Amino acid sequence: MIVDVSELTHYMSKIHHFPVLSSQEEFRLAVLNFEQHDLQAAHQLVSSYLRYVVKIAKQYAGYGMRLMDLVQEGSLGLIRAVSKFNPHMGFRLATYAIWWIRMAIQDFILQSWSLVKIGTTAMQRKLFFSLRKNKLSIGQMNYDEACILSQKLGAKAQEIINMDARLINRDNSLNYSSVDNGMELQDLIPDIRNNQEVELLNSEARHLRRQVAAQAMRALNARERIIISWRILRDCPLTLKEISGKLGVSRERIRQLENQALEKMRQTLRSASSLSYCSE
Repeated sequence: MIVDVSELTHYMSKIHHFPVLSSQEEFRLAVLNFEQHDLQAAHQLVSSYLRYVVKIAKQYAGYGMRLMDLVQEGSLGLIRAVSKFNPHMGFRLATYAIWWIRMAIQDFILQSWSLVKIGTTAMQRKLFFSLRKNKLSIGQMNYDEACILSQKLGAKAQEIINMDARLINRDNSLNYSSVDNGMELQDLIPDIRNNQEVELLNSEARHLRRQVAAQAMRALNARERIIISWRILRDCPLTLKEISGKLGVSRERIRQLENQALEKMRQTLRSASSLSYCSE
């Protein structure tokens, strides 16, 4: 957990000015808020429980989040709890609010932990927040230890191993820099792109292939070029039947003309390859 001591101290000094409510005063304010939507009563209820939010936020140490961020999210959960709290149910606001505060903090941690969404099921959520403390009593995770944990947590061993991997391998920013050498993570990623010389050779090769293909097409007569264009060069090639209807000849004749045109193109390409080889 990342703690800004000065920020936390300033915040704690402010919220300690809000009084802790007695059960009778809390009930009176909760009734006003629930029945009359009294904003002043809601404000007093929220203010009196802000120190409670800080206490819960501190329980989520070890997830690499700023404490004040957790406090802020927990405070939003507290506000939602106050807005929904029914004092006539027979229990204190603290009993109801703890679940909203924890849910808000846990949602924030899950959303901030990885670019890939995790904790999408109740079991994944349970594993995420219970695996860290349970691992301390067993040691480094392996399959046998995952089997032991599976009995304790009620999850499959493979689910535990997968979540353990997610906890260990957090996302890192490409701008993360090492304290040792100051290099950013993006500086260590190899560039797999071709260099300029290779790109130039590839470009020349593509240009040559286009020239040879154009030369091969020029070796065909007009009808053969049409058939090759419709049968091979189109994104959605036409069938023999469709071309037969357009040109007014049989499908078999179209097939013969296509094969004849392809053979002419092969000969042209072979001749071009021979000339290229000789020139080298």
